[in-house]
Amino acid sequence: MTSWASRVSREQMHLSLMLVLTFGTGIIDAVGYLGLDRVFTGNMTGNVVIIGMAAVGADDLPLLGPLLALAGFLVGATIGGRVLRTATSLWSRRTTLLFASVGVTELGLAGALLATGEDPGKAFEITITTLLGAAMGVQAATARFVAVKDVTTVVVTSTLTGLAADSVLGSGKGGGSGRRALAVVLIITGAAVGALLLRWHLAAGLVLAGGVVLACTLVGAWHDRLVPDPSGQG
Repeated sequence: MTSWASRVSREQMHLSLMLVLTFGTGIIDAVGYLGLDRVFTGNMTGNVVIIGMAAVGADDLPLLGPLLALAGFLVGATIGGRVLRTATSLWSRRTTLLFASVGVTELGLAGALLATGEDPGKAFEITITTLLGAAMGVQAATARFVAVKDVTTVVVTSTLTGLAADSVLGSGKGGGSGRRALAVVLIITGAAVGALLLRWHLAAGLVLAGGVVLACTLVGAWHDRLVPDPSGQG
């Protein structure tokens, strides 16, 4: 297995891991929107739109939850950017630490939800979505640093734009269509899985998403040891 893995390039491995993390984001957003009072914790575009509509009282949409999730996301992304600002390798100990913190946070919040029972209460739900927003901000900033083209792990709007614009009906360039389509399919699949897991317990999706992030983190760190980045290990 080690021999096979060592033949996988860093670019191929990073692409695979970011795609898997995109699946996890679908789960997290399903939990937030369906289980935690219509709050997106990964897709901040959705939150911004909800905030605008809620500000004028449309459809009794929540305002505080999306605002705090957005604030948490920005804090998390800031932390991720700060930690990685002097890193010289795309995957290093810092990358591993940041991704691991996301997985641990998701599992920790799942444990907190399990401990509170079926009805955690509004204040606790808002706390959960704020912390999830922060975790997803860390993930987004770290994925941005890893810099896999067309795969941000948290949104697919730009991915869909590229997919359509470069299609046969668009410019005809077609470059990256496979990864773009797969990213879209994976976030949809993750959302479907997250919605199904809500039928069992609010924490179930967080358990799976946290496990996915930690698995990606371990594989990424392991592969980095097998195929080190020649540019450095900052």
